[in-house]
Amino acid sequence: MKISVSMYSLASTIKKENWSVLDFIDYAKRITLDGVELLSFYWENAENMEQEIELVKEALKESNLQVSAYDISNNFVKDSKEEQDKEVRKVLDGIQVAKKLGTNIVRVFCGDLHENLTFENGAELIVSGLKRCAEMAEKERVYLAIENHGLLAGKSSQINNIIQEVNSPFVKSTFDTGNFLLVHESPEEAFDQLKNEIVHVHFKDFREKEQGEELKGFLSTEGKELFGVIPGDGKVNLEYIVNGLKEVKYDGWLSIEYEGLEDAKLANEEAVNRLRKLLNEGGENHR
Repeated sequence: MKISVSMYSLASTIKKENWSVLDFIDYAKRITLDGVELLSFYWENAENMEQEIELVKEALKESNLQVSAYDISNNFVKDSKEEQDKEVRKVLDGIQVAKKLGTNIVRVFCGDLHENLTFENGAELIVSGLKRCAEMAEKERVYLAIENHGLLAGKSSQINNIIQEVNSPFVKSTFDTGNFLLVHESPEEAFDQLKNEIVHVHFKDFREKEQGEELKGFLSTEGKELFGVIPGDGKVNLEYIVNGLKEVKYDGWLSIEYEGLEDAKLANEEAVNRLRKLLNEGGENHR
């Protein structure tokens, strides 16, 4: 397994220090990563990004880094055909960018409910959108890796149902270790349900808000507030998941996605160190 960091993990630093994708790559090189996870919304000029992509490819080569995944922020649950087509186009364009960047993983979302749609209708739109995108994904041999995220695809059963309905060998799971806590599902149980569908992993952790804390956290489906922490400081049994990945012979990327309040550069470096330690431990006997 190889280790990367999502550019989103440095969101606070990017905002504070006005980082570009090249600045992030330079940081990744300094902490000796295997790769980086890039996101569609971090391009400086999304309308004309070919030149920037070439600069990024040069920087990656010089830094001996790979792109672990390319992330699209799509939402198939839209009211009109025109809006749905636009979301499909986002993913199709993302597949082409991923190819240019040398990765065969595109992280995708599904979408979420709004007042005009039922759960069943929303799920139908997600499956329909993914089926349309899967045609190109299969042709280009690029995985569309659904992240567990939101009400319509936050639980392992929902992700699994969507994957089975789409029925494509190139529609699989981005297993986000922390997000299951936001829908009150055990990450360990979720892993056991999805372990054979995983092609990409977000290594993340949350803790519950403590009494008297005034800061706003991420709101769960039951109204509880959670805070992002350095993996290992929260509620996710990361050792269980890493050892489980070893057992199923997963050989893909573990990508750190930190969403906490500490200094992002230091937090991600510590997360990398902890993940390396877990990977180097002889895991099977620990489960």
